Amino acid sequence: MLTEAQLREDLAKLKTIAAAHKAPGAALETETVTIDGLQLDVFSHVPCNLGDLYKLGLEASEQTFLVYQDERFSFAETWGLALRMARVLKENYDIQLGDRVAICARNSPQWCIAYMATTLVGAVAVPMNSWWKSRELKFGLSDSDSKLIFLDPARLDLVLPFINELDVQLVLIKPESESNFPEFYELAKSAEPLTAAELDEIQVLPEDNASIMYTSGSTGMPKGVLSTHRNIINALYTWKFVKEINEILRPELVDDYSEFPPALLANVPLFHVTGSHAQFLASFIYQRKFVMMYKWNAEVALKLIEQEKISVFHGVPTMAWEIMQSPNFDTTDLSSVRTVASGGAPRPPEHLHMIMQKFPGKAIPGLGYGLTETNAIGAIISGKFYASKPNSTGRPTPPVTSVKIVDEQGNTLDNGEVGEICIKGATIMKGYWNNPQATAEVIKDGWFHSGDIGMLDELGFLIILDRAKDIVIRGGENIGCAEVEYAISEHPAVSEVSVYGIPDERLGEMLCASIMLQSETKLTSNELSEFLSSRIAAFKIPQRVFFQYVQLPRIATGKIAKKELRLKTIELLTTEA
Repeated sequence: MLTEAQLREDLAKLKTIAAAHKAPGAALETETVTIDGLQLDVFSHVPCNLGDLYKLGLEASEQTFLVYQDERFSFAETWGLALRMARVLKENYDIQLGDRVAICARNSPQWCIAYMATTLVGAVAVPMNSWWKSRELKFGLSDSDSKLIFLDPARLDLVLPFINELDVQLVLIKPESESNFPEFYELAKSAEPLTAAELDEIQVLPEDNASIMYTSGSTGMPKGVLSTHRNIINALYTWKFVKEINEILRPELVDDYSEFPPALLANVPLFHVTGSHAQFLASFIYQRKFVMMYKWNAEVALKLIEQEKISVFHGVPTMAWEIMQSPNFDTTDLSSVRTVASGGAPRPPEHLHMIMQKFPGKAIPGLGYGLTETNAIGAIISGKFYASKPNSTGRPTPPVTSVKIVDEQGNTLDNGEVGEICIKGATIMKGYWNNPQATAEVIKDGWFHSGDIGMLDELGFLIILDRAKDIVIRGGENIGCAEVEYAISEHPAVSEVSVYGIPDERLGEMLCASIMLQSETKLTSNELSEFLSSRIAAFKIPQRVFFQYVQLPRIATGKIAKKELRLKTIELLTTEA
C-alpha cells in the first residue's frame, strides 16, 4: 500500500509522464480534432479503422490467436478467414458500407471472424445478446434493420417463428445437424480472400459507423449504442496508454513475457463491451492469445489457466471470487497470471484483499469503470494505487477522457461532493441508434450523463456510490446499495450478496438483501444485523434478508440479476401478506 504522501508523489509523476506522451512525435501522441461540432483530443498515430487494427496481429502471424475447445487459429489464419468472409459478405449478400450485420451466438472463433469481416467491408457489426428471447431478437433485428445475421442453432430456433416477417438472411454457426441454411466455415472456405487493393477501395473512415451494441435495459426495450471506428480505436489505445504510464511509473512491475507469452481467458460474452473491446479487440494490439470458454465455470477456468498459461484473468468481480472459492484453486498452477482485473460492477474491498493474498506475487489486481455508451472507458486503477484506494475505481483515464461530477441542475461539483458521473471524450458513443430523443437526454454539450452516482476524492480518484436508479430512499434517507453490499460481504459466512429496495407503504421503500452463504455455514438475520451494527448506520441495515446456498441468479454479462431478485421478493412478500 502507498501512504498519502506517496500517492501524491506518484500522481505528480503520472501527470508529468502523461504530458510527455502528448509531445509531438510521442508514440501515443494526441491532437485536437472537431467531431460533430465538438473539439476533442484523439490519438494521432493509431490505426485509422478496425481493419488496420486487425493487421497488427500479423506482426506475430504464426502465433496462436483464437482458441476454443479443439479449435486453434494463428493470427494469420484468422486474418485469412476474415478476408474470405469479407468477400462472402460483399459478393454473396451484397453487404455495403454502412449496412448492418447482426451476430447472435455463443463465443466462438466464428463470432470473432464475423465481427472482423463485417467491419472490414465498412458494414456495422450488431452484436446481440445471446440470452435474448424471440421478442427481443425480433426487436433488435428490426430496429437495426440488419441485412444478415450470423447465429447458432439455439438462436436459430428462436428466430424461425418470425424470420419471414423481416428482410434478413441467415448464416449458421456450428450447426448440430443438416440444415438448409449456409454454414459459416463452408462459406468462408469457398471464397478467395479480399485483396489489399479491394480493401483499399472500400475506404473505411474514422468517423464511419462500426458497431451497434444493445444495452441490457432495466425497463422497456434495449437501446442500440452506435459507435464509430474512432470511438473504439481510442478506447483500445486509452488502455494501452494507461498500461505504458504504469510501467514507466512502476518499472519493477514490468513483465517481458519471456516465460509466458500474453494470453487472456475470454470468460464474458462477446456481445458485452468487456468481451468485445477489452478482451477481443485489445488482443490485436498486444498480439495476445484469446482463449474462449463455452460458458463460465470456475473449475474449467482454472483448468484453462494452467493449460493455456493464461496471463490475464479479466471478468466481472464475481468470477475472481468464484475461482478463489473453488476446491481446485490451491492445486492449480497460477504462475503465469500477471493481471487479475475486473469491470462491469463494483468489487468489495474484501475481494481485493483476498486476491492479493491468494494469487501469485506477480499478479496485479485491477478494476475498471466504463459503460457501453463510453466504449468501456471512464476510470481505471491497479496495483499499489488499488491497494491504497480499495473503494475507488481509479482516476479518470488519460489522455482523451474527462470526468466531472454534477448536481441535479447540471452544475459541476467540487472534489468530495456527491453527484452524477459525467464523461466526455473521443470514446463516447455517436448516439443511440434510431433514438435521438434518448441520445439528447444523456449527451449534453458533449458530456455523457451516466446515471451513476459518485464523487472525485481529494486526490481525484473516482468513487462510485451507486446507480441513480438503485438508490433506495427509505424514510427520506438515501441508501447506496453498493455500500451495504460491501459491509455484508465482510461477514465470513457470506459468499455473495445483492441489496435492493422494494415498495413499502410506510417508509417508501424497504431495504432487502439476498445472500449466498458459504457451504457448511449458518447465519441468521439477527446475527447479520448485529454484525452490521458496527459497520453501517442502523437505517442502512436490510429489514428483510433471504439466505441460500446456491449462486444468485445472473444476467448474460455475469452480473447478479438484481431486477429478478427484486421481483421475486415482491411476489414472495405479497403472497405472505
